[in-house]
Order: sequence, then structure tokens, then C-alpha cells
Amino acid sequence: MKINRPFNQLTLSEYVPIIENHKQYSDFNTLGLYRSLLENQNLTLQEKQEIRDFAHQYFQKTFEFLQLKDPQTYFEISTLGEQLTKGDELNLWRIIRENQQDILKKKQIKHRNFGTYSKHDCGYDHCPYNGLMIRQGTPLAEFSVCFDSDKNQDEKKQKSQRLKREKRDWKRNRPSN
Repeated sequence: MKINRPFNQLTLSEYVPIIENHKQYSDFNTLGLYRSLLENQNLTLQEKQEIRDFAHQYFQKTFEFLQLKDPQTYFEISTLGEQLTKGDELNLWRIIRENQQDILKKKQIKHRNFGTYSKHDCGYDHCPYNGLMIRQGTPLAEFSVCFDSDKNQDEKKQKSQRLKREKRDWKRNRPSN
């Protein structure tokens, strides 16, 4: 069975049976469900919050994984209808980064190419690479998941080059007896 309609065109009374019977629909998409709450013009803020809370009963684990897959959507859905100060916003993003780190550690995932982080997005509308799938660590990977505890891969190489340069300069500039 298929839904045959975009989520962002549904009403509250249509969302509930679809969520309850989500396993029967071959085209059901959890990420699409949560994104539609942000895009749906047919719903009031209170209805969006009701649907979000109802969907959490079925998809809480999937919603938590959105922190890694699509953190912007996770943030917007989590704060739906709330007035946040800049400090609250920064604190929530800090918590999301910590949770991303925990999820990667718990699931023993070594790479960080997930969802929005696996595609090029430099912020320029005219960029020909926008939406292109990229490999982590390449120059096209503008934004990737990074944590404060990450080590700089080039640090040892840069230190070695600096020490060689200093040694060469010292030998050149030392006073000859």
C-alpha cells in the first residue's frame, strides 16, 4: 500500500492513521514525516506539536538518530514553537554535538559520512557541486561532523617540517669559530 501524497499536504486527521499503520505503507519515510512538520502549511503550531509527540511514540529511536543524520531538522523539530535565546540555542547545539559523539561511539561507527554531511553544501546557490555525494576528508567536504576531541591529522607532519626548517636555519645562522 502507498500513501500517494506528500506528507506536507496532509491534515491532522490524516497523519494519525498513517503513523499508526506505518508498516503497511511501502513509501513511508520517517525523515520525510518529520520534515513535513516544518513545511506543512495546513497545520497550526499546536497540531504540529501534537503530531510530533504522537510520532515520538513510534519513532523515538529514529528521531534521536536524526541528530547525526540531519541535525538541523532535529533541532527545528525539537524546538517547535519554543522561543529560544541565543544562549539556549548554542547550548542545544552543544548537546547535539555531544549526542552525535555518543551515537558514533555506541554504534562503533568509524566514518562520519551521514545524511546532510555526505553531500557537498558550501552555501552558494550557483555552486555546481551542491548535492554531490562526497568522501570525508576531501576538499569538497566543506561541513563535516567534527568534535573538540578530534586530533589534527596534519599536526605531526607540520611539526616535523617546522623542526627541520628551524634546524636548517640554526645551522645556517650559527656563528662559525
